[in-house]
Amino acid sequence: MYMDDYRRWLEADLLDYDLRKELQDIEGDEDAIKDRFAVALQFGTAGLRGTLGAGTNRMNIWVVRQATQGVADWVKTQGGTQCVAISYDSRLKGWNFARDAAGVLAANGINVRIYDELMPVPALSFATRYYKCNAGIMVTASHNPAKYNGYKAYGPDGCQMTDDAAAVVYDSIQKTDVLTGAKYMSFAEGVEKGLIKFVGDDCKNALYEAIEAHQVRPGLCKTAGLKLVYSPLNGTGLVPVTRVLQDIGITDITIVPEQEYPNGYFTTCSYPNPEIFAALEKGLELAKEVGADLMLATDPDADRVGIAMKCPDGSYELVSGNEMGVLLLDYISAGRIEKGTMPKNPIAVKSIVSTPLADAVAEHYGVELRHVLTGFKWIGDQIAQLEAAGEVERFIFGFEESYGYLAGPYVRDKDAVIGSMLICEMAAYYRSIGSSIKQRLEEIYAQYGRYLNKVDSFEFPGLSGMDTMAGIMSGLRNEPPKEFAGKAVVKVTDYTKPEETGLPKANVLIYGLEDGSSVVVRPSGTEPKIKAYFTTLGKDLAEAEAEKEKLAEALAPVFSA
Repeated sequence: MYMDDYRRWLEADLLDYDLRKELQDIEGDEDAIKDRFAVALQFGTAGLRGTLGAGTNRMNIWVVRQATQGVADWVKTQGGTQCVAISYDSRLKGWNFARDAAGVLAANGINVRIYDELMPVPALSFATRYYKCNAGIMVTASHNPAKYNGYKAYGPDGCQMTDDAAAVVYDSIQKTDVLTGAKYMSFAEGVEKGLIKFVGDDCKNALYEAIEAHQVRPGLCKTAGLKLVYSPLNGTGLVPVTRVLQDIGITDITIVPEQEYPNGYFTTCSYPNPEIFAALEKGLELAKEVGADLMLATDPDADRVGIAMKCPDGSYELVSGNEMGVLLLDYISAGRIEKGTMPKNPIAVKSIVSTPLADAVAEHYGVELRHVLTGFKWIGDQIAQLEAAGEVERFIFGFEESYGYLAGPYVRDKDAVIGSMLICEMAAYYRSIGSSIKQRLEEIYAQYGRYLNKVDSFEFPGLSGMDTMAGIMSGLRNEPPKEFAGKAVVKVTDYTKPEETGLPKANVLIYGLEDGSSVVVRPSGTEPKIKAYFTTLGKDLAEAEAEKEKLAEALAPVFSA
């Protein structure tokens, strides 16, 4: 079957030199052909993500057109504006995919609002809401290496598409021939017919105003003298992040020159993920050189932000997503109480794999902290519920341990632009009172206990990878561990059982241990890997780290079986 598909692609007029050459180069190589054609990239709530190249198991214009026809078929059943917003980041082929998606939508009689320059995830979420669109499309592979691209689909609320909508789209994709099934008109024709329009300055400016309205201490940054080094990691953050920071009064910004402008090859960091040291290395060198108070980096689609904070001895220390989530929750809560802007019955939201330290901080400030499944759409869902009840102002903050933050209901996905603004404002505030982010973090640990949160990832590549992962999860369910490293398991929470958790079904297991530590096991929704999240508590960092290593060692055989 896959050989037939290969020959069909080889003989088709693909109008793309790269794809044609790739197909010719693999002629006679059955493994390479099988890898590209034996399966198709599957459309789910995270959309599509895969390696660039030829075939049904790769990201290319034909797979993008097929997926967009599925989105178009769904939109046509929805009534409303019959409009879809589109954005794209700096990845290779990003503009091509965005333009072709617009062409498919236009050919289906659907209006398109597309950005005239690369813009991040939060801008796409905002435009979807601003224009009251039926859906949104973001062409991105987030923080994956350069060989990847992807396609995220959003619902009318600016949140990633629901399971039900994604299932309908997927069903439609299955019925659409990948090479000939999608309707299509050229981008130029779509513009000429008035079906494709660019996002206006009114929408762009409204986004910046919405973000800046969520300053905790307006005006503070103008006099604090914060010195910042910033890297957009060759992605979309440069324009929106620097615009907002300058608007609030942070002007001493040094951009990492090698990572300033869009570059889909990501030549200075092969894995443009602000969670890892290698992505921040260039920025750290520059921060030491110029004596910056803070080094900040956003990922290519600017929905995640990572930082390195300056320590009293002049060195720089990376801050984890959990630590930053707690710092921001603490800063927003204390600041809004001080300023008299805290709503009645405030609510914050975190994912189930994020640190329990946030629960202690929220309790201290009288904030209700809700726990949701992993994936920022579940935080967006909580905002939507509050909005439906006429109480959206109660939402003050949401975060995930994977460096995603949001303060305010103006978008429904994580936003590195507001994250950057609030982190810089927080740094400026602590600087203005003779303190620092580092000092405040140590105070939080002294007050609530020395929590440590670490994530280990185990990769399972290849066509059999998903089966291996399913087998591991099945084994953990059928023969649940009774202890880890000599610590008895006192509670197992299986999120495939909504009747027990009160949350939608998810492939997540949480083991509570007798000493208060926990282990969470969860397959990634977008990559062939299983993640293990460890939370340990010690009298100091060394003890918490030693406990984590013992747990990780005890769990490792499960992933190598």
